[in-house]
Amino acid sequence: MSLISVKNSFPIPPDQSIREVFLPSHLPVWLTSVQDLPSESKIGLFLLIWLALWLPIAFLLGKRLNWKPFQPLEAEQKIPLLVPLYLLVPWLGWLTLITEGTSLSDYGLSWGWELLFSLCMGLLLGLGGLVVVFTLEGGLGWLTWQGENLKELGKVILPIFVLAIWIGITEELVFRGIFQTILETDYNPWVSAIIISSIFALLHLLWERQTTLPQLPGLWLMGMVLVIARWVDGGSIGLAWGLHTAWVWGLASLDAAQMISYTGKGKNWIIGIYQQPLGGMMGILCLLGTALVLAVSQGF
Repeated sequence: MSLISVKNSFPIPPDQSIREVFLPSHLPVWLTSVQDLPSESKIGLFLLIWLALWLPIAFLLGKRLNWKPFQPLEAEQKIPLLVPLYLLVPWLGWLTLITEGTSLSDYGLSWGWELLFSLCMGLLLGLGGLVVVFTLEGGLGWLTWQGENLKELGKVILPIFVLAIWIGITEELVFRGIFQTILETDYNPWVSAIIISSIFALLHLLWERQTTLPQLPGLWLMGMVLVIARWVDGGSIGLAWGLHTAWVWGLASLDAAQMISYTGKGKNWIIGIYQQPLGGMMGILCLLGTALVLAVSQGF
């Protein structure tokens, strides 16, 4: 039995699609023809439109932020560029619903207490995994905790949580929700998961390449674990949303407050190349451990 039973709560009669309700006869021919495209072409078109809409905004913002394409991004540059990118997702999601004749629940998003419960369970599981990893690394002498920075942690933890919640729901709706569901119309679920996780990992190169390249295997595995979380959650993206949020929130908060420092005693390939957890074995083991917990919970 899965953790959550997904219920279709989108307010549309069962015999009507969202396209029939909102746009009965006004869709252009080119838009209706999108339904007949192969699933990978639909995903490619989604990404192309997303990028085309964002690039002019990024160009204008980049000039003000003194950002040069193909150069590493600072945190104060990345967030202003990320905001308009993610603000485009609701519009693209709405367009997808219209084109496909689907509802949000088809992509794993049904608002209600079940979603909130799954979100909280994902947060607990994700944060728990980080606690285990950093406690183990501290016990082995690979890192030390900077207790004097607790006040700084208190300042950043809430705003970073809000940002992490937004990043989590946006990326989960797009990748584990829309993309995974569309691909599964043409491919086996596992094949779909492998493809989507690969796309998810490679798109992180958009922001930074040097530190992201060693993380690609970890990012791919992260995508796979999040797909499994959706399966365990009965098709809802709530559990995956919680996990994603926890990982972003925990790591970004520790980094922003400079709560930990590495001693140099641990090998880079273990703790993470460029001190990025997903670039080392500890991050990989954390993800594998999370997948194991998800598998065991599915058994129960």
